[in-house]
Amino acid sequence: MTATPYRRIRPIFADQLGIPRSKYLPTSTMGPGSAHATGHCVTLISQHYDFSMTPETPSAQFETGMPDMESRFDLADVRPGWDDGVGVVTTDLWYHDALVEWIPRTILRRAVERWQSIGLEPYVGIEFEAYLMQPDAGAPGGFSPISAPGGFTYGVGAMLDPTGVIDDVMDTADRCGIPLESINSEYDTPQWELTLRYTDARRAADDAFLLRTMAQEVARKRGYHLTFIGKPISTKSGSGLHVNVSARTTAKGKSRNAFADAKAADGLSATALQAVAGLVARHESMSAVCAPTVNAYKRLKPGQLSGYWANWGLDHRSVTVRVPHARGDATRIEHRLADGAANPYLAIAATLNAAWLGIASKMPTPPMETGDSLGESGSTTRHVPATLGDALDAFAADAEFAETMGSEFAANFLAVKRDEYRRYLDHVTDWELNTYLPFH
Repeated sequence: MTATPYRRIRPIFADQLGIPRSKYLPTSTMGPGSAHATGHCVTLISQHYDFSMTPETPSAQFETGMPDMESRFDLADVRPGWDDGVGVVTTDLWYHDALVEWIPRTILRRAVERWQSIGLEPYVGIEFEAYLMQPDAGAPGGFSPISAPGGFTYGVGAMLDPTGVIDDVMDTADRCGIPLESINSEYDTPQWELTLRYTDARRAADDAFLLRTMAQEVARKRGYHLTFIGKPISTKSGSGLHVNVSARTTAKGKSRNAFADAKAADGLSATALQAVAGLVARHESMSAVCAPTVNAYKRLKPGQLSGYWANWGLDHRSVTVRVPHARGDATRIEHRLADGAANPYLAIAATLNAAWLGIASKMPTPPMETGDSLGESGSTTRHVPATLGDALDAFAADAEFAETMGSEFAANFLAVKRDEYRRYLDHVTDWELNTYLPFH
């Protein structure tokens, strides 16, 4: 076997729910060479959070005996993990020597290739928001927020992190080579923002996926839970996943930011404005992929500084498509619809695909938002669908956007998520019983 400093390798991939599927492979049992593979049942695509499955999922292959697909990796790509002696590697999935098209990492690969086909290399920076929770048998989901008396926005240290969990996450990221740019408390306590340094889109997705996985496992080892879902606490603000996109192009051997135009009054190139237009145009279609849970639509409300309205603006935090003030080589577009329960590969792919559709068709940019956009938008009446069910319908109705995500993915995603939504509608909640049962 090729020499490695690790006693175990952990090949890991995100399924369509964003769950980190992986195995431990002891290096003592691995064969010679640097290329390796391990099997995973293809029927995994039909599995829900509660381990049940949707037999109608088109690619699940129940009828052919639930065969294996291969998680393939090269030892040269293994990076330091967060457990002693364990290396981690994000993998592609193969079936009969072809990439599995419904795997989120493949979908992102195809999105990047579209940009490359028009001479652009997409770069991405991710911002996560998350709440730190403690076990509480009497709380919904078994967790309640930690106590951080005297907490405040934009802070660090023991007043905000009395548990030390966030310090551990940052130290572990340093050891693992996960490029955190900053960590700070967010609007509410105990909410945190974790920002990753921008890089090429595929590496950015790997970094985001590994950061979320690592942070949750570090917290669990200390007896806590770091939750990235959109609205974990009904009385506090929601948590987003912001996808910052820029693009580079090369001419005469020189690379430049393709979104910047120093001659334009707003400093934005036609390419940037077309990308903005594509994101606004696909607002409803993207929502099911970027906000893929029932819970997400409790965050996506007017006045929540989230991606509710189909609008855009310059350095405007109340819009969905924000263009921060930095210009020149730092010019970028920030998309604010997704939350941290989204699969980062899919959220990035959806953002790139919607923007690419705008660029490819030279789509005109809609009017810019100039009002506060909190209770109402001054530039549009369009907004995210009201529920996950409506969002799934919007995704299915936009054939052009769904095709950029892949027809096989679209069919599988809709089958599983519609089943998930049906189960939610059929479920009797504690709120219903607490509210109605005593009186009726």
